[in-house]
Amino acid sequence: MTTEDSPGTDVTGTDVTDADFRRAAHATADLVSDYLADLPGRPVWQPMDETARRALLDAPLPAEGRPLDELIGAIGRDVLPYPMGNGNPRFFGWVNSAPAPAGVLATLAASAMNPSSAGGDHADVHLERAVVRWIAELVGFPHPAGGGLLTSGTSMATIVCLAAARDRAARRAGRDVREEGLAGLPPLVGYVTGETHSCVRKAAELLGLGSRQLRTVATGPDGRLDTADLRAAVERDRAAGLLPFLVVASAGTVGAGAVDGFGPIADLCEEQGLWMHVDGAYGAFGRLDPAIAHRYAGLERADSLALDPHKWLGVPVDCGCALVRDTEELRGTFSLVPSYLRDESASALGWFSEYGTEQTRPFRALKVWATIAHKGRAGLARDIARCTALARRLGELVEADEELEMLAEVQTSIVAFRHRAPGRDGAARDALNRDLPAAVQRRGRVFVTGARLGGAELLRACLLNAATTEADLHLLLAEVKAAARDLLG
Repeated sequence: MTTEDSPGTDVTGTDVTDADFRRAAHATADLVSDYLADLPGRPVWQPMDETARRALLDAPLPAEGRPLDELIGAIGRDVLPYPMGNGNPRFFGWVNSAPAPAGVLATLAASAMNPSSAGGDHADVHLERAVVRWIAELVGFPHPAGGGLLTSGTSMATIVCLAAARDRAARRAGRDVREEGLAGLPPLVGYVTGETHSCVRKAAELLGLGSRQLRTVATGPDGRLDTADLRAAVERDRAAGLLPFLVVASAGTVGAGAVDGFGPIADLCEEQGLWMHVDGAYGAFGRLDPAIAHRYAGLERADSLALDPHKWLGVPVDCGCALVRDTEELRGTFSLVPSYLRDESASALGWFSEYGTEQTRPFRALKVWATIAHKGRAGLARDIARCTALARRLGELVEADEELEMLAEVQTSIVAFRHRAPGRDGAARDALNRDLPAAVQRRGRVFVTGARLGGAELLRACLLNAATTEADLHLLLAEVKAAARDLLG
């Protein structure tokens, strides 16, 4: 506070005095600290009480404002008691991490600055350049200056990367997609597996490629893309007069966390002139664990990589990242600078809005910077290695349990398993394992989700929280078996 300001001065132009804000900010810090401290002792998740749910759904538009301290009280009373559950160390569902404390704090500071991180000469722009480079260094991906940006998540990062791949393929075929569109081009064909994340199909649809032009390539028993089947598919499509242009590999598949063999895929892509994109949303950071780093050999040869700091690194949502080997391909796909946005102070790299779809961009970089700077590379690697070790231990516990069975090798930190449902036929076994996740969730002690893999229903435990213990793993399996007994009974 400056000497001219008094505790009652409106220093923000928002009818909030400095004293009001400080008091509410301290109350918020206490509220959030208590919430995080209490998480391990609470149910992981419980269905909301109908009265509480309706109070949020039917909340009327307020005619008059409320003081900050009342709003903070309402958050503590009406919102924080009903979490998704992902902050709890016994949350094994989907790929949702607990928030890193440093990132939580940085989010408040970033919100206070509230810039548009599209471009210009201010701290958030330069910090984003730095943290994008840090992310590339963490996973061993080449990073030319300007070769990436932060996004809302891997879904948006995938659109950014596949747009660059599409434009390169069209240009090589003699067409400028930005000027002329796709009409008149032979269909562009991409190659995925049955385990490729749905965001790839959405990107293909939004970019005008059509999901019909995504070929599903076979996988081997280890869940990894079969390069022989890929080669055969590419040759068939070329012979049919189509334009193969894209292969999507995975650094951690959806169902079982399998990591594709990047080296052979990169060899084929270079030979055939295809863009190699890697979906590393969750699993790319597994490269930090020396025990599994060998699985990622060849990742650095990809043309693009999409990944989520808001997954395994724990950066508060939302924060994805697109990394592209060729800066000019990326900038050439998106750059459009109208006269009102010309900025002579901008660097030679231009604005971030020239590398993606967003013009107004939130200050995502500060929470990434804080999360990585707080842990350091060594701390992040240690946490990730603990998660993968716990996953392997969970796999051992499943294999030793007569009621349960593993459905895939543990390659990263996802464990795919199911209940054997002894005495039941295949249909009944599938029905049980389809119903089990919701039954376990309702019990409130652990949280696990389900999926299908190789046509079978399964439980899919994803370990992202380094605070998880082996006791939590035993509790998970005990809860699965208890819920199964209830369902079978």
